[in-house]
Amino acid sequence: MKRIYNLTAILLSLVLVGCTSLGGEPTFQNEGIAVNGYDVVAYFTEQEPVKGNLEFSSHYKDTQWLFSSEEHKLLFEQNQQQYLPQYGGYCAYGMSKGFVVDTDPNAFTILNNKLYLNYSLGVRETWLQDTALYIKRADKNWLEKIAK
Repeated sequence: MKRIYNLTAILLSLVLVGCTSLGGEPTFQNEGIAVNGYDVVAYFTEQEPVKGNLEFSSHYKDTQWLFSSEEHKLLFEQNQQQYLPQYGGYCAYGMSKGFVVDTDPNAFTILNNKLYLNYSLGVRETWLQDTALYIKRADKNWLEKIAK
């Protein structure tokens, strides 16, 4: 029943957001500001979501990235690939099902030194039940989406 609820939530969000696929270069959500304005370095250093600040911003791949400190901004600029969220910052579980879905900054996981975001804390619970399978599927789906 929980799985049906999570899938229903993802499908409903697709209708509300109106996005079902991506084409070309990977993009990040929120009108050109990555990860809804959250500091991607903080997920690794603080193990929690921390809102970024326009004062500490950086541009990478036509997207603005916000950080909570100059130190985090510099860490990102030294190694963007280290801190980029998987699947363009979209929901990892949704991507495993072939959907592009926005995320909740609180619903995150660091696995093998990579940042994965999820649509909600409930979806994150489902995601955590078999991350290896979901990552395998999401990787395949993401490659197909960016190849279009």
